[in-house]
Amino acid sequence: MKHFLISITLLCSAGCSMFTEKMGMQAEQTIANDARSVAAPMANAELFQSKQAVPNTASQMASVSRKNINHYVRGMMQDMAENLQYVNQKTPLAVSSFVFLDDEYDDASLLGNQLSESFMHELHHFGVSVIDFKTTDYMRVTPQGDFVFSRDYLELNEEQNFQYVLAGTLVNHQGGVLVNARIIGLMSKAVVGSAQGFIPQTVVDALGSSYRTDGIMMKKAGR
Repeated sequence: MKHFLISITLLCSAGCSMFTEKMGMQAEQTIANDARSVAAPMANAELFQSKQAVPNTASQMASVSRKNINHYVRGMMQDMAENLQYVNQKTPLAVSSFVFLDDEYDDASLLGNQLSESFMHELHHFGVSVIDFKTTDYMRVTPQGDFVFSRDYLELNEEQNFQYVLAGTLVNHQGGVLVNARIIGLMSKAVVGSAQGFIPQTVVDALGSSYRTDGIMMKKAGR
């Protein structure tokens, strides 16, 4: 009887072992089948982007429109500061209007004048001594306002205390305007610093110049 019980126990143990091994094999087979059912990665843009997806150009245009001319002048000033020579805090410098390369050099646009104003700010920010030669020696008080600036050379000093001038040219380009800026020594005519930049047309068009027609203030875009 004792030998009979031992035999039954051994048979049960063997059966349980075979059953466990069979269940383990089935589980491994299930995992393998599931793994094979997963699609392999595809080097195809369609896996990540639908053919019908439309680029969000509106957000891109909004990002550009939030940047004005000062943003692009700041970048050009940083480039110029990297190659600038002979100009420091004790070197008086003036800024002229930027002119279009294919136009008369004595006719500046609103864009050219605004670039001049922006560069004056950036030069001062970099610690360069900037001379505003359009400032008169007096305050002119009129019913229309109080003025200290003038573009009439007869109202300005003939002698100005600056040795260098920042000037530049503009070129219309597809999608915007190319800007060529440089600092020149008045005596030597040597270029002591230069920079180039590109201003998108949307930023240029954001400028609006003023003129009067029959006493009414009108607005027009800079050319």
